[in-house]
This record gives sequence, structure tokens and C-alpha cells, in this order.
Amino acid sequence: MVLTSNVSRFEGITMAPPDPILGVSEAFKADNHELKLNLGVGAYRTEELKPYVLNVVKKADKLLLERGENREYLPIEGLAAFNKVTAELLFGADNPVIKKQRVATVQGLSGTGSLRLAAALIERYFPGAKVLISSPTWGNHKNIFNDAGVPWSEYRYYDPKTVGLDFEGMIADIKAASDGSFILLHGCAHNPTGIDPTPEQWGIIADVIQEKNHIPFFDIAYQGFASGSLDADAASVRMFVARGMEVIAAQSYSKNLGLYAERIGAINVVCSSPDAAGRVKSQLKRIARPMYSNPPVHGARIVANIVGDSALFKEWNAEMEMMAGRIKNVRHKLFDSLSSKDKSGKDWSFVLKQIGMFSFTGLNKVQCDNMTNKWHVYMTKDGRISLAGLSLAKCEYLADAIIDSYHNVS
Repeated sequence: MVLTSNVSRFEGITMAPPDPILGVSEAFKADNHELKLNLGVGAYRTEELKPYVLNVVKKADKLLLERGENREYLPIEGLAAFNKVTAELLFGADNPVIKKQRVATVQGLSGTGSLRLAAALIERYFPGAKVLISSPTWGNHKNIFNDAGVPWSEYRYYDPKTVGLDFEGMIADIKAASDGSFILLHGCAHNPTGIDPTPEQWGIIADVIQEKNHIPFFDIAYQGFASGSLDADAASVRMFVARGMEVIAAQSYSKNLGLYAERIGAINVVCSSPDAAGRVKSQLKRIARPMYSNPPVHGARIVANIVGDSALFKEWNAEMEMMAGRIKNVRHKLFDSLSSKDKSGKDWSFVLKQIGMFSFTGLNKVQCDNMTNKWHVYMTKDGRISLAGLSLAKCEYLADAIIDSYHNVS
């Protein structure tokens, strides 16, 4: 007879820390205060602070049901119709890299999964190459490269003195990086700061990356959602491609179509030749096969059907403008509230200069703790707030919380 032991074979596994972003929502749910605000998670909310399903997505869903589409496995690279339209949305349908078949596109598990595929490609075929990421950056970037075994370092980005872009520091750090490094760039609506380079600054960034023979690696999570224009929000990527550079670009449809739970995105690699693109795509598929085999079909069909139908595409653009417009209105109302309530003379104009879903308040960890403990405002500890979780009606309350935390807590 074999005696069983009460000691687990998994005894050596320690408890993982809570996710710094998703943990905010859990704490928010446990709070019963009537004025509480969840400004942690980057998900769009209506003026009533309710989740929003785009009307155009509802229509596309209905069409899928009417057509009786099957649920067969997709190929490893994903839905062909989706891969076609997602590359065209990012680079432009008439872009020579599309016409000449120089783009390797593989459907991924939203932005995170697409970044992870690219990270695995870098680890396998560029051994020892380092990825430079902005300081600060989206909280999951470091996790992705760590798990893929890809070394990374940071380049300066945020200037706490101006609550703006440290452009000189950014350029200096990209110049100092070893030739042939990968430079991770936020294509628009930088997360967490909301601070984007100007078109002129993008040109200088491209100059330096070309001079150093670096490879630009774009994370595009907000195309169309930042400014309300798909083309405007893709301008940075298209500038680099137009210069003849080989580019990696990850996409997500969580924000601009509200397909958060569908996990729909793509990884694109712009290569110097169709032959190289074919080989890169084959290796991306090879990486994906043991990782998750093939991607989900539902979100891919929604995207393909919306983009492929002129009426639905027009409606989607209108809804993106509406969502981006609501966030812009909230941003202006918050600025007005801060400016009128704060008698110290502090310049709050950085709120207006930032773009997209997030605003970087400049509050430190202790001040953020005050925001939560005293004011019941839930946010990440780096000072980032999601304006998508704010309503016009609660801007003055948030302004009171920020002013108190900034001036009365060190």
C-alpha cells in the first residue's frame, strides 16, 4: 500500500502578485462608496459609465448568424479575409508594400498575443538582440519580452518636469543603443502617458533609427480610437514604411471596435521582398502552432465583414469619431475643472496636450494611494487615469481629488 502525503508536489510554487491593472478593478468592485470611480482599466464607457457594444458590431453579428457560418478551425495564420483588410487598414490599401506582397500578416490573439509572436520571432532569429521600450510603457510589454527570453532596456520618454515628452532623452538613448536593436514605438495614443511625438519629431525618430540600422517595432492598439481617424492614427507607421524600412507592427481591435473579449489582432512584418515576407510568415505560423494552434474566428469575421462592407465601414468610422469625441470632451472638461478650482497657478495644460484614452497626471504612488483611500478613485500607481472611465458629470469630483492629492500629499 502506498501512503499518500499531505505535502503538495507544488509546494515550491509561490503566490503570484496581483496584476497591477486588473487588480484595480477587483478593488473597485469591493468598494461600496457612491462616488467611486474606476479609472484603471482601458475600456471604453458611455457617459453613464456603462460598457458599450458598437451598433456596427451588433449588425455584423446579426449578419453572421443569418449566414449560418460554420465553426471549423481556421488556418494557423488566421482568416484570410481578416488578414487582408487588417494590413490594408494599417498601411493603406494602395501602399506598394501591399501591392508587392511584402507584408507577412498573421492573425494573433489581440495585441498581447501578436506582440508575443513577434517577441518569439526576435528571440529565435535575432539572438542577443535587444528591444528598447519607452519609460514608462504599457505594463505588459516587459512581461511579454521577459517570457519570450528577449532582453530589453528602456529609452527616456516621459519628462516629469513638463509632464510631456523627453524628446532629447529619447533620441539620445536610441542613438546610444547597439546597431540593429529593435525600437518599440507606440504608433499613436502612447500608453500610459497619452503623449505622442509631433509629425516633425516622428521624422527625426525615423532618421535616427535608419542611421543606426535599428528595426522599428510598432504597437498599434488605438488606430482610429485616438483621433477618430484611421488614417491619421496610422501616419507614423506609414511614414516609416514609405522610407523603405522593414517594420514590425502589432494591431488590436479591442478598443476601436470594442472587441475586448474576442481577442482579435494581428502581427505584420514589412519585409524588403515578397520572398522574405513568405519566409517570415512561415516561421510566425511555426511559432503559433505549438503556442495556441490557430486563432478564434468570430472576431476576425466581424472585422472582415465591417471593413468589407462600405455601409458598415462608414458607420464604424462614425462610431469611432463619437467615442474619440466623448473622450476629448471629458479631457476638456477635466482641464477646465482643474484650472478653475486650483488657485495655485499650476499649469494643467498637459491634460489637453495628451491624446487618446489615457492621461498621465504626474501623481506619485503616495498621491495615487490618497486618490483611492480618501477619494475612492481607482487608478494604477504610476499616475495614469483612463478618461474612458470618466463622465462629464464626475469631472469636478475628480478635479477635487487630483488637486487635493497633488498639493496636500507629498
